[in-house]
Amino acid sequence: MDSEIGHIINAAKLHTKLYGDSLPMIASENITSPIVRRLVASDLGHRYAEGRVGHRYYQGCKYIDQIEETAIKLAKRLFEAEHVNVQPTSGVNANLAAFFALTDPGDLLMPLDVPHGGHISHARYSAAGIRELKIECLPFNNEEMNIDADLMVKKILDIKPKIVMFGASLFLFPHPVKEARQAADDVGAKIVYDAAHVLGLIAGKQFQDPLREGADVVTGSTHKTFPGPQGALILCKSDVADEIDDAVFPGTVSNHHLHHIAGLAATLSEMIAFGEDYARQTVANAKALGQALYETGLDVLCEKNGFTESHQIAIDVSKYKGGAKVASNLERANIIANKNLLPWDDVNNPDNPSGVRLGVQELTRLDMKELEMEEIASFIKRVVVDEEKPEKVKKDAILLKRRHQIVHYCFNRGSAYGFPEYR
Repeated sequence: MDSEIGHIINAAKLHTKLYGDSLPMIASENITSPIVRRLVASDLGHRYAEGRVGHRYYQGCKYIDQIEETAIKLAKRLFEAEHVNVQPTSGVNANLAAFFALTDPGDLLMPLDVPHGGHISHARYSAAGIRELKIECLPFNNEEMNIDADLMVKKILDIKPKIVMFGASLFLFPHPVKEARQAADDVGAKIVYDAAHVLGLIAGKQFQDPLREGADVVTGSTHKTFPGPQGALILCKSDVADEIDDAVFPGTVSNHHLHHIAGLAATLSEMIAFGEDYARQTVANAKALGQALYETGLDVLCEKNGFTESHQIAIDVSKYKGGAKVASNLERANIIANKNLLPWDDVNNPDNPSGVRLGVQELTRLDMKELEMEEIASFIKRVVVDEEKPEKVKKDAILLKRRHQIVHYCFNRGSAYGFPEYR
């Protein structure tokens, strides 16, 4: 075997072993079921199917049409959506398509600011900037870690945005979609809800229902709380369906990733069957982890509101040398998390923010529950508060993780960490 290929395979094996022995708590990741992994590794990954179901620019697409049509049908059923597009290749791509569909250059976008949890694609240096949109941010209540609904309504009426943008990367509580609807109608604005982080919780009916609350368009990654392959989808009302479809293809996507569409279809079916139980346990785990960490003395945000209503919790670790140091020490203990800006941080100095963000969705898929959250909180306390050597805590983290290697909330449970042999 070529030495470079051998090196790549070895690195992939080591990565798989690392995660098999680690507690993955990145809030934007998840793990797929064995069925989904088989589909993602299929011949579909080699193929092209430019166009839409029944209207392709390539031959050989009749089975691809069946798969994509099924994915659309299942997504409509799961989310009770009037229209669905499953072709976006990422959450940023889905947001960019929504911006191209609903705005012209120079129009005004009203999203969350990045230190308040807003995603970079809502900002001038990413998708919103590519569309040349002007930005005026939603008013935010730092104490509540949420949008100030009253000030939001006043600002919508005052500045008359083309899009009111909900959704966030640090996303603890439902956003005030219902409160924005009348004001958006009054100024002719559309409401776009970026559900990238909470799509699985929405599917499981455990967060909020943005389509029923007034959103015109919902974008979402399919690999965060929604436990599918990497990619995205767009849900929308029928009156903007043509604009959305044109903005996806040929607007921002040439060939979508067909193996991911197959994996998405399977995940949609799994979420119809298991999504409510999975989402309910995810939120319960996040609340349990927040409470357990709070009881260790860590500054978990929003204690009076129960810490979270999502899969995430946020901790201010500024008195422990900041988020970068804490995240690095946790990694040494095989607890994989990320540093995160908090509202009072300087957006121009993101390298060592005040916060750490933790997500429990992947641990939930591995059948961890409240008792495991308490055990994990004790590991984090030992590293952060007690300043115990991370390598000592690592041994206990590995022992816990080795009891949780099987993917749950799917049709065929199986190992999360198998790796094929190559010769």
